[in-house]
Amino acid sequence: MAVFLNRETRVLCQGMTGWAGTYHVARMMEYGTQVVGGVTPGKGGRSHLNLPVYERVAEARRETGANASIVFVPPANAAAAMIEAIEAEMPLVVTVTERVPTLDMVRVRAALKGGRTTLVGANSQGILVPGVGKLGVMATGSERPGGVGIISRSASLTSEVVAQVTAAGLGQSATIGVGGDPIHGIGMRECLALLLDDADTEGVVLIGEIGGTEEEEVAEYLAGTPASKPVVALIVGREAPLERRMGHAGALTLRGKGDAAGKIRALEAAGVRIAPSAHLVGETIRQALAERG
Repeated sequence: MAVFLNRETRVLCQGMTGWAGTYHVARMMEYGTQVVGGVTPGKGGRSHLNLPVYERVAEARRETGANASIVFVPPANAAAAMIEAIEAEMPLVVTVTERVPTLDMVRVRAALKGGRTTLVGANSQGILVPGVGKLGVMATGSERPGGVGIISRSASLTSEVVAQVTAAGLGQSATIGVGGDPIHGIGMRECLALLLDDADTEGVVLIGEIGGTEEEEVAEYLAGTPASKPVVALIVGREAPLERRMGHAGALTLRGKGDAAGKIRALEAAGVRIAPSAHLVGETIRQALAERG
């Protein structure tokens, strides 16, 4: 079972006719992802990348049978695009767009309540299931099908960890970029629960960072529901100065909360093994899986 993405996933791209949508949809199709059309208001009825373009998501979903959408819409209009997909009851929406205004994401979160849509992002690199497909902007070449699930707030570190896991003789069941912004869709805790239930996943790597409460929520979840599989975490930002935003909009410690030391303490207490440095994540999960037998 592939988490979120399998060979039956039929993908729409919102914003496909822009440069980012054009480039990345072409790469996704080359990788084997089944893209069935695009949505760009004002360009409905045209063809792009040999795929039909529609005015609205509901129309596109009805005509193509799409069950997933990826959003490459500029920040000012990205929330409207996400809400349109949610109102069309699209089961899965992945939003790559960065710098979506925070108050816009509050509106998106409100639209998600009680609905049928799972949102990944915004500011997500997407989802990759090696050998099956990709729904995002990640580079490929180092990934291999295997049993390690990766959940990450950092796109660049995900690529590094994928390469390490492959070099350690393992592979990946799925990588999920939850997004680096303080307000986004599905979180680390929900993704961890999915991967722990996934028959193809033997162990999980979490790539966390300073700021927010995602890692603490994972620790609280594992304290109540101990993991049936090894879980390894890398927390970056250990030397970051207090109350200075570092890279991602969500990478910020405030009033002593959200720092790396507190996240590491919480995860260790919940039974998570902490990778000692960024270049030892692959070896750490290899050891954890070997000890489990």
